[in-house]
Amino acid sequence: MARERTILDKFFLFLKGLSMGAANKVPGVSGGTVSFVLGFYEEMIYSFRKINYKAFLLLINGRFKSFYHYTNATFLLLVFGGSTFSYFSVSLVLDYLLEYYELYVWSSFFGMILGSIYYISKDFKDWKTTNVVAMAIGAALGIAISFMNPAKENDNLWFVFACGIIGVSGMTLPGLSGSFILILLGNYVLLLVDSVTMLYKTFAEIITGDFSFMNSEERLRYLKIIASFTAGSAFGLIFTSHILGYVLKRWHQIVTAIIIGFITGSLGMVWPWKKVIYKVENGKILLDARGNEVVENFKRYSPDFSQQETWIAIFYILLGLGIILLIDKYGQKRKEYEDE
Repeated sequence: MARERTILDKFFLFLKGLSMGAANKVPGVSGGTVSFVLGFYEEMIYSFRKINYKAFLLLINGRFKSFYHYTNATFLLLVFGGSTFSYFSVSLVLDYLLEYYELYVWSSFFGMILGSIYYISKDFKDWKTTNVVAMAIGAALGIAISFMNPAKENDNLWFVFACGIIGVSGMTLPGLSGSFILILLGNYVLLLVDSVTMLYKTFAEIITGDFSFMNSEERLRYLKIIASFTAGSAFGLIFTSHILGYVLKRWHQIVTAIIIGFITGSLGMVWPWKKVIYKVENGKILLDARGNEVVENFKRYSPDFSQQETWIAIFYILLGLGIILLIDKYGQKRKEYEDE
């Protein structure tokens, strides 16, 4: 699956990683959908599959060049370098936009998901009964997940490890938002806000030579939690990639049909017209470690077409749709150029 890339190819792959990283952070948006639409989903899955026993042997035997090529490391480093950089840059801009222009951001996402459904399904020609049923099952699952009620927070380390396995699914399964799943599991704030905040504080203290956190039970608890979550994510990423690589190779059309259905069903997660429901305890809204209000779920409602902001939101839906159509057009032209 590894192939030679030009400097321009590497730059665009890094940008794709940026897009996937930003999407993974937003509850309701799937990084897997981004990778599918931008055309590097299957290479990502097959590259993860190369992280196996053979790769381990190459590494411990000091055959680093062979390990690098075998695991398609250039691809992985660019994609995950972009995703990591996004967490500290693009996603911060996204946080700002969500705070002040929430309706328009969700509208853009909604339009991009609509465009994604078109993008994926336009080349899907095998509409036999089995695939149609698979698509319906995928849509039903996506809708069901969109409207589930969240569980209570649970900091048991085995449960946190399981959250890592499930949460990373947003990267490997198009249409499934890992962040939204963590909200449903009750651990979004614990794992992606509070624990990460504590980890930053710990790193900052270590850099300055301050190791007082070793005497803090609360800090050590959060470090154990983030370690369990990271271990679960790493295990889940490799494990699910091996499964997905296997099924994509043998039942490509059925899997594609399920993905189309799942992305369609996930439209409920990114429906623009919704009100945030905050978690309340003893009559007060709970705050996370950063002082932000803790989101429990979303209440969706129908748009009011008499309001100007509704029509602006519709414009952003069309804009999001147009972006995907432009990407599709660019991809077709690039393919024609490569075939010449």
